[in-house]
Amino acid sequence: MTAGSTGDSAQRAHAVSFALFLATFLALAVRITVSPALLDRVYDYVSQGGAFYEKIHVGTYLLVLLVPVALLSRPVFLRGEEIVKFRDLVRFTGLLGLLIVFLVGTGRAGAIGNLVDTYFVAGATGLILLAQNPSYRRLLGDAVILINLLSAAMGLFEATTHVRFFPYSEGEAAFRPIGLAGHPLTLGLLCATTMAFVPLTAWKPWVRIAAMLLLFVATAAAGARLALIVATLEVLALVLIVPWTSLSRPAERKAKLAVLILVTFAGAALFAVLAAGGLLSRFSEGLADKNVLARTNIYQVFDYVGWQDVVFGRDITEITRIVNDKLHLPFIESAPVNLTFQLGLVLAIPFALLVAWLILRLLRRQPRTAWIGTAVFLLAALSNNTLSEKTGVVTVLVVLLVAYLEAVPGPPARTPAGRPRTLTSS
Repeated sequence: MTAGSTGDSAQRAHAVSFALFLATFLALAVRITVSPALLDRVYDYVSQGGAFYEKIHVGTYLLVLLVPVALLSRPVFLRGEEIVKFRDLVRFTGLLGLLIVFLVGTGRAGAIGNLVDTYFVAGATGLILLAQNPSYRRLLGDAVILINLLSAAMGLFEATTHVRFFPYSEGEAAFRPIGLAGHPLTLGLLCATTMAFVPLTAWKPWVRIAAMLLLFVATAAAGARLALIVATLEVLALVLIVPWTSLSRPAERKAKLAVLILVTFAGAALFAVLAAGGLLSRFSEGLADKNVLARTNIYQVFDYVGWQDVVFGRDITEITRIVNDKLHLPFIESAPVNLTFQLGLVLAIPFALLVAWLILRLLRRQPRTAWIGTAVFLLAALSNNTLSEKTGVVTVLVVLLVAYLEAVPGPPARTPAGRPRTLTSS
């Protein structure tokens, strides 16, 4: 092979990789920023009726279609921890795909919408990112953080002006911003989660501090009370738990103490400003208002169903009718309750274990900031029905966990023939 042909091949490979990066970014942007209410104006995404294929987000279609392109368009080189994560994501998407096929085959296609739109696409997105080189992966992670920063800024504008950029169909007693997230609680969840991943970027320190401050204030503006409480603890955890490797142990302790004192006083002043600006108004009713009670009272629905409904599942429309008539609640605001009736315990428990297994595997050998961000995500998301709805938040979490993954130093994994193991297009 001549030097010219080698150079042409390298240029083609670079062009394909760059095109894949752009396509991935666009698909992610569509999945994250196009809310259910906005998409429902194009086709019956969340409305009653419509064809089954309309119940899947257009961003999900784009990302799933990109998987074979990412894996087969050019050789994919993985090493160390990247290989482990790739295998885990393949197992996750494969097992989840089997569950989806089983539900469709048994006449329960209505239960697969959130499985495909929330979880299957998250696994597929992780595979797409791992198929790209580390520099493009980091850029995609930075891009997702920037999208969340834009959403946070839009949320602050909405909270100030009481004017939303995008449609929001749920009626509320008090105005709450949604940004690009589609729901106030989702905005708070994404802002609080993203805070922990900002330190993993290569941005300048002052940019990272400003970004985290914007995300924190937007969490408060969203009126997501638990997310704000968890975000406050998150800041303390980032100061106290994350090691400062550039300093010696004694110097690190002194520096952390100084920063902790500074954060405490600055935080008190910030909360005073937020309260004066009306961004903490949801705390005026305390922590146990009617919304919190609705999330606990929903478990009374089990008093009105039989054990067969719990073990094997039941049509979620019928369960919602029981919740409306018997408990006088507008909807089921609990992920465990939703998944129990959608899948039945016989499938809901294995599904929950599968998701937990993937999260733990993705966290393997990750920095403490990633663990903190994931803990914040789970605490905030499990307080409502986010994880049982069709949402892009799980995809965001997977992107952030994979984007900043560093391969463990060492040679590429080798086949029995002694050649480096790669994924190729042949």
